[in-house]
Amino acid sequence: MSSIVTDQGIVHYETFGRGKPVILLHCWLGSWSYWFSTMEFLGKRYKTYALDFWGFGESAKQGSFTIPEYVNMVEQFMDRMGLQRAPIMGHSMGGSVSLSLALTYPQRVSKVAVVGSPTVGSGLSFLLKLAGNQHIAQLLYTLPQAFAFFVKLLSRFYAKDWETWYEMFETDLSRTTMESFSASIRDLRFTDLRPDMHKLRIPAMGIFGRKDNIVSPKQAEVLRNSAADATIHYFENSGHFPMLDETERFHKVVEEFLERE
Repeated sequence: MSSIVTDQGIVHYETFGRGKPVILLHCWLGSWSYWFSTMEFLGKRYKTYALDFWGFGESAKQGSFTIPEYVNMVEQFMDRMGLQRAPIMGHSMGGSVSLSLALTYPQRVSKVAVVGSPTVGSGLSFLLKLAGNQHIAQLLYTLPQAFAFFVKLLSRFYAKDWETWYEMFETDLSRTTMESFSASIRDLRFTDLRPDMHKLRIPAMGIFGRKDNIVSPKQAEVLRNSAADATIHYFENSGHFPMLDETERFHKVVEEFLERE
């Protein structure tokens, strides 16, 4: 387990491979582990870094848990690791952070890829919007077993290999706090990157599952229409986790994007 110390506490990360750097950012209620197979695949030609956001995984649990705060976290991480510029790829909330980072610190990001990510928070499912309500979040945290059982019932609609996904979800959920659980999704709910997207001058890629019922696949068209150089890939047989549902194709598409001049 590797970590650095930032002005708001420890940031845990894992790294794999050798070569040019690639930074990977996880989803809400997730951790670096969602990128494990991608890191193994890319590690043949790239040095991959997968971070845990504050409030999730093994990183510190203090903070305001907002998109701007996570942008600053990644920028601090790059400073500490001596990474002047790198491609950034994020899943769901991590993709929104990736786009925000590219807009806030354009000199640090060479390419940006998002996976099932909202450019505007209205693309979140109704259940995720509810989770941003502090009173509902408190209720869920007083009934953790009931919440976990409810998610287990729904997990069949979230991922093909739902049992593997649910094990990952259960582990990651146990390492969050009520504050990080609620504050991060509440901030994402009210995020709208469209007004600044015309400033994005680097190559962008969006991967979206047609069966995604967590973030609307229509967010792909928002990205396509608001970014100057955006390539969109729809995965017909994937939900919110294309890296798990169609792993081989996912890796091929990501590799092609990273190698494109």
